[in-house]
Amino acid sequence: MTEPLCVLTVHAHPDDEASKGAGTIAKYQAEGVRTVLVCCTGGEEGDILNPAMDRPEVVDNLQQVRREELDRAAAIIGYDVVHMLGYRDSGMPDSEANFHPDCFAVAPHDEAVDRLVTILRAEHPQVVVTYPEDQGNYQHPDHLRVWDITLPAVERARDASYRPELGAAWSVSKIYYTMWSRARILARHQAFLDLGLESPYDDSWFERPDKDDQITTKIPIDGFTHVRREGLLAHATQIDPASAFWFGLPEEVDQQVHPFDDYLLAVGPQDAVTPEDDLFAGLRPTSVQT
Repeated sequence: MTEPLCVLTVHAHPDDEASKGAGTIAKYQAEGVRTVLVCCTGGEEGDILNPAMDRPEVVDNLQQVRREELDRAAAIIGYDVVHMLGYRDSGMPDSEANFHPDCFAVAPHDEAVDRLVTILRAEHPQVVVTYPEDQGNYQHPDHLRVWDITLPAVERARDASYRPELGAAWSVSKIYYTMWSRARILARHQAFLDLGLESPYDDSWFERPDKDDQITTKIPIDGFTHVRREGLLAHATQIDPASAFWFGLPEEVDQQVHPFDDYLLAVGPQDAVTPEDDLFAGLRPTSVQT
C-alpha cells in the first residue's frame, strides 16, 4: 500500500471516543498511524453527572464546554484530528429532544451520510470503526443512527460516479464494530470481588446475551490502558470521578484488567483470517505484519 495507514472512528457524542476503543487509538497513533475521530453530535443533552460541574456558567454554555472536553480527551487519547458532523444531541429515547429540528435522529438521512462521505474521501482511512446494528439494551437514537449512516457512507465514498463534488472516490478496506465483551465485564467484576469491594455489575449484566463468539479481533493495549481513564476524566461534566463503575478499581488494577479492546470485523477482504490482533491485518506490507 502506498497510502499512509489511517483509522477513522465514528462516535455519537463527546465521551464515546473515551469509553470505546481509546487504547486502540493510542496504540496506533504511537505507531505513526493517522487517527481520525468523527463525532456526530455536540452532546448537548448529556446530563451533568459530576456535581462539581453543575454550575450556572457550565449549564448555560454546555455545548461549548463539552466541545472543549472532547478536544482535551482527543488529545489525551491520541487523535490527530476531530471532525464534528454538525448535529445536535437527540437525547435519550422518547425524550422531547428526539424531535428537535437540529438533532441527529431527525436529520435527513442522505444529508448525514453525505457529510460522512466528504470526510471519508478527504481522510482516506483504510479502517473505519463504528457501532453495530444490535446495540442491546442501550437504544440511544444517536448510537443507532451512527450505524445507520456509516455503512451507506462507505459504499457511496467508493463510488466514483456518486457526487464527485464531495471529493475523489475512496475505498475503505475494513469496517469494525466496537464490542463490550462479556469477558471484560467478568474480569472487572471479579477484580472488585477479589479486592473485597462492592461490584457495580449487578445480576442484570450477566443476564444479557453472551456475544463473545462474535468477536473477531482483540487488540492488545498493554501500556495504553491508562488513556481509557484519563480520556473519560477529561469529560468532567459527563463523568463523575467518584463513579464506582468507571473508577472503582485502583488505577494499577484497572490497567491490568482485560488489557484488550474487542471488535467484530463487519466488512473486510474475503480472505480475511480471524481471529485478529490488528485492525490493519492483511493491509500492511508483509514485512511489518503483526
